[in-house]
Amino acid sequence: MSWVWTDIFCHPLWVVSTVLLGLVVRAQRRGSWSPKACTAQLKGRTAIVTGANTGIGKFIALDLAHRGARVVLACRSKERGTKALKEIQSITGNTDVHLRLLDTSSLDSVRAFAEKFIEEEKALHILINNAAASGLPKEITKDGLEISFATNHLGPFLLTNLLLDLMKRSAPARIINVSSVNHWRGKVDFSHFRGENLVHRMDQVYNHTKLHNIICTNELARRLQGTGVTANSVHPGVVMTEVMRHYKFIIRALFNLVGIFFFKSAEEGAVSTIYCAVAEETEGITGKYFDSDCSLVLPAPLARDAALAAKDFEICERLTSKL
Repeated sequence: MSWVWTDIFCHPLWVVSTVLLGLVVRAQRRGSWSPKACTAQLKGRTAIVTGANTGIGKFIALDLAHRGARVVLACRSKERGTKALKEIQSITGNTDVHLRLLDTSSLDSVRAFAEKFIEEEKALHILINNAAASGLPKEITKDGLEISFATNHLGPFLLTNLLLDLMKRSAPARIINVSSVNHWRGKVDFSHFRGENLVHRMDQVYNHTKLHNIICTNELARRLQGTGVTANSVHPGVVMTEVMRHYKFIIRALFNLVGIFFFKSAEEGAVSTIYCAVAEETEGITGKYFDSDCSLVLPAPLARDAALAAKDFEICERLTSKL
């Protein structure tokens, strides 16, 4: 045959059918819950959103600011964080939005952020651990941790634990950890935390970190029973964000091309997290996993193993307390 694959992908019928299918998917992908229909107000309540300078985190922060919350944007980049801060204040008219620098890959940065927050703030009602990265190159941080695990799991884990006492005093309060459906493809090997026995292939490391997110969230919820503080994990959907910015250009280009028709926008991807953070119907729910349509679903079997959760949490405590 004389044709090649490019002949198929460039054929008008293939292009038209792909576009039509994409439009159908876009029309059907909206969940039944809409932030705009939710009248919950957050005046007098304080929230932290990590990774709030772009993508999902930015739209989450924007929604919370619209509701009158005191919002702290926890961002790694001062320049990008300042830009997001000004935009959110301008759109919402809420001047009680603030920028604090935080790099979750550095435990020193996490500790400094938490220490300053506790010193300056009287309460914390909503903590959203959203910041994450996929496709990071092989690297061991100065804390001796594999960088993806530090950024996506151990940094947020430490941040949450450092702020727990303040959240208990502020109860009712909610912790939302943004995970991913990709956790189904993740594995648990505690040597991964230090970069051992770890294969950096596509998003495998990211998948592992997202599985640990859910496992430790469930154990945290168990430990917080009776305190008035809830902890849940959420899948935002397959979203057009900058989470893949560390991949090669061709992979990002293909991802973005397909995403135009089939993936959620960052604003749509923020919905399930906002639902867990503000909806009246999620008040008191803890130790659960929500999908991108704001529905309660079962996570992967490993994420439901209570004994594994207790062990994982204890290992993470030891790792972060020593460093």
